[in-house]
Amino acid sequence: MTSLPLAAPLNTSTPADSYQARFEQRWGHLTRPHVRALAWLLDAPDLLDPVSPHWHGRIATLGAVSPETADWLAALEQDPIPLDAALGSRHYSRLGLYAEKLMAFYFAEHGKLVAHGLQVRASRNDTVGEFDFLLRDGDDLVHLEFATKFYLLDASEAGADFNGLIGPNLADTLGAKMRKIFDKQLSLASHPAAQPLLPQPVARAQALVKGWLFYPGGEGAAPMAGISQPHCKGFWITLQQAAALQGERYAIMPRLHWLAPLKMPLESTAMSRDELLAALHEHMTQVAAPVMVAELEQRGEWLVERCRGFVVPDDWRAQAAQRRQDGALPA
Repeated sequence: MTSLPLAAPLNTSTPADSYQARFEQRWGHLTRPHVRALAWLLDAPDLLDPVSPHWHGRIATLGAVSPETADWLAALEQDPIPLDAALGSRHYSRLGLYAEKLMAFYFAEHGKLVAHGLQVRASRNDTVGEFDFLLRDGDDLVHLEFATKFYLLDASEAGADFNGLIGPNLADTLGAKMRKIFDKQLSLASHPAAQPLLPQPVARAQALVKGWLFYPGGEGAAPMAGISQPHCKGFWITLQQAAALQGERYAIMPRLHWLAPLKMPLESTAMSRDELLAALHEHMTQVAAPVMVAELEQRGEWLVERCRGFVVPDDWRAQAAQRRQDGALPA
């Protein structure tokens, strides 16, 4: 990707029908972060298109949120004690585990949960794998693998195998993640060590994948087979390119706030553009790791997310290329 000239505004403009705008229109009455995160998990477009022949029927979908579930979420906003109790007092360092706990609460509350995080061991010291969820669907037992993923498109490496969609910390790609899920995790029920743990044979094994994709400079990308067209999306830019940001209010998003669009009380401390740039430069000097930022706009007594994106070190793409050359990322 050619670096954007610093004087040029980035294409972070957000249409009126952006996902953030639609989420606020439907779920603006939800203000508690845990409840909003759960609403996002249930309502967000699937990251992968479940009807695409690319996935051979192995992608699950939750479908539209029912009026009954919407009322249930509204009740949690008024009384979050059951949800808070399910999450417990622990600090979640892993976003994926936090999202799993939210989904486990939803499945349990709706009478679907058979097991969550059920480990399969061939012997005391040999763990074969783990069922994310075993669920009841009518008379069937369903194995559901669940993932919440955030990938940046490296346009020079885009391809049908999805290895051009890279995790911000350069640890994996969408292609590698889905190969692991399909080749190993979804076949777990057929392992001999799993049989004694199952109340009945698994009728189907599928993956449910939620997340956001981020595009260089805020530019869109040509549709990719297998990716849901209405997926949640944002931008990614380098630290140098961040000087061209045009918004007035920003927030740096902690990892556990990456799921739902951000919503903060008006009296919360938001950053000006200059404050954001100073914080980003300080962060990159100390850590040199990607940062998720949200541009905010005022809606009544709240600041709500208008758009979001990653700011990455200036050599992020060079690091990705080096990791491919070293074999740490799929080529």
